[in-house]
Amino acid sequence: MRRRMAILLWLTSCWATVMAQGLTRSGLDPQRFDSVMDGTRTALYTLVNRQGMEACVTNYGARLVSLVVDGKDCVTGFDNVGDYRRYRQNYGATVGRYVGRIKGARFVLDGMEHRLQENGRGVTSHGGYPGFADRIWTMTALTDSTVTLQYVSADGENGFPGELTVRLTYTVSSRNGLEVSYEATTTKPTVLNLTNHSFFNISGRMDREITDELLWVNSRRIAEFDAQKNLTGRMMKVKGTPFDFRKPRRIGDRIDEDHAQLKVTKGYDHSFVLDTKGNDQKAAAIVTDEASGMQMTVYTTEPVLHIYTGNGLKGNTRGKQAVCYPRRSAVCFEAMHLADSPNQPSFPSTVLRPGETFRSHTAYVFSKIK
Repeated sequence: MRRRMAILLWLTSCWATVMAQGLTRSGLDPQRFDSVMDGTRTALYTLVNRQGMEACVTNYGARLVSLVVDGKDCVTGFDNVGDYRRYRQNYGATVGRYVGRIKGARFVLDGMEHRLQENGRGVTSHGGYPGFADRIWTMTALTDSTVTLQYVSADGENGFPGELTVRLTYTVSSRNGLEVSYEATTTKPTVLNLTNHSFFNISGRMDREITDELLWVNSRRIAEFDAQKNLTGRMMKVKGTPFDFRKPRRIGDRIDEDHAQLKVTKGYDHSFVLDTKGNDQKAAAIVTDEASGMQMTVYTTEPVLHIYTGNGLKGNTRGKQAVCYPRRSAVCFEAMHLADSPNQPSFPSTVLRPGETFRSHTAYVFSKIK
């Protein structure tokens, strides 16, 4: 008991020192997020738990800016709100109204065709522009360990029907997890696919690749891409392929193999259909960094985990702590539904109707290797 009290007093002392300097544990200065965009003020919110975990969130794009675990920041991003707008990278962003690509920039719902904003080669990608990642959300509740943000998407925004009200709560939990919870309602039948797009490197070493980290995924199938990176509607079994992570192995072991799906994306950037069946008490994926001894387990109610290994990072964008993130220096675990679901009847539905409430929960839980 005395040892626990001593640790708690030490953490409190450290936190008091940091606050006196006006900085977060990750070194972020909240004043660099205090700005006005489109007539609305942006801010940085700091969440902590008793174990010393800290998450910093900005209402610009409802983004996770930093996540400090065991004294190390485990996510990529920028140290000021201006760079998030300038570079339009999805670091830590809430992506919506529909993450992924909707082929043909259209869908039919209840016999009515909806034409969407086309923002790339005949598709609507990530809900069009500006999407949820480009909007300033309203903070509606704040405690030491939670923040709730809200965005109201107008009826017809980027072509999507219905006024959509989204509430997002970030929580730094007692189990040393970052919990991400969504609720949404609509005034008209619509489609919805939300996710958090954080780039993780649980070693805290953002200047190094994640290819040596071990990955396990609770999945037997991935969704197949065509040559243009649109979903074909078919599923591919992972057995015997570079996508088989049913037993833990290094991310980099087979990432550059001569495989048709890897050629499309130049690495992993695929939707793994989970065998958890929406049970967020079952692990969806586990990533382990043996060098640092850190492990992160992903839990989610969503049917899919889209795993992206940062193949498009080029080392030419300067992020936090003046690090230029090199290729494959982070990995994303985007809990979501399948892209193009509105045009694929065999996929789990993403339809939301008036009177219904969409709910989704994902947790990123950290632990040390035993």
